[in-house]
Amino acid sequence: MKKNRTKLLFLALALSVGNVLNANNQDVSNEVKQPPIEIRIEKGRGEIIERPVNNNRNNSVSGRGGTQTIRSSAGSITVDSSYSSKGQNYRQRFIILHYTAMDRDGSLRALTNNEVSSHYLISNQENDPVFYLVDENKRAWHAGASEWKTSKNLNDSSIGIEIVNDGDSRGYFEPFKDFQIKDVAVLVRYLADKYEIPATNILGHSDIAPQRKPDPGPLFPWEELYRKYNIGMWYDNARKSEFENEYSSSWASLPAATVQAELNKFGYTISTTGRWDEQTKNVIKAFQYHFRPSKYDGKLDLETYAILKALNEKYNK
Repeated sequence: MKKNRTKLLFLALALSVGNVLNANNQDVSNEVKQPPIEIRIEKGRGEIIERPVNNNRNNSVSGRGGTQTIRSSAGSITVDSSYSSKGQNYRQRFIILHYTAMDRDGSLRALTNNEVSSHYLISNQENDPVFYLVDENKRAWHAGASEWKTSKNLNDSSIGIEIVNDGDSRGYFEPFKDFQIKDVAVLVRYLADKYEIPATNILGHSDIAPQRKPDPGPLFPWEELYRKYNIGMWYDNARKSEFENEYSSSWASLPAATVQAELNKFGYTISTTGRWDEQTKNVIKAFQYHFRPSKYDGKLDLETYAILKALNEKYNK
């Protein structure tokens, strides 16, 4: 017990001084499914609060139960939290991945001193922790004008994760480091389990803002995250091949409106204009960044369309 208390005090000091989440490189399969305790640091009080994590999906606040008195300048009241409403869910419904397009120090400055922020920052220096910049229960300003399916303004409902990487908005992309991807996997798996975020809501910035953002770009290994850690969406190769056979002689004559409807069904914001216009090219390119990174020119081809059909069949029946 004394040893455990010492470990908790050390963790508290590290969190309060650095304001970070220490995402180590252990295997995530057993470590992050249902963490046994939750530790929070009360700012300005130096107290460690250790309590069981509440795994009841109808009760989004751990430690509920009983009564307490709350006071304000208007007076005091007694609050009873022993009842819990069935009709509730988490604010955190999406996880959005970005790259910073600058170095580590510039990323920290930009995300802490300007009118832009993210909940987490994953460094490109292996000995760094994962920086925890905005409380998960608060809105970070990372998504901007954004939309996925029926959800808009995703700052309201998402957790933003920035990754230090020198990719830019002009189409230059830089590979991510292996330890960065492992950190992403640990963190995203933890958050998805904690807030019950489905695979269909783990997205890139380019997915939710395809007309203006390319990150995290075609070098981000979505397939690796799916196959190794069960994170995010991916298509089944067998169904992709079957759709390639089905559309092998007709894909080139597909009307633009048909393709636009399929992209919209998957989740992308796109107007059904019936034309192969710039907005359609940008959405196809964003789709290719995510699911067909070997060729991302924004032009429809048989493989792109087969992947789109396979994904819609799998996730949007």
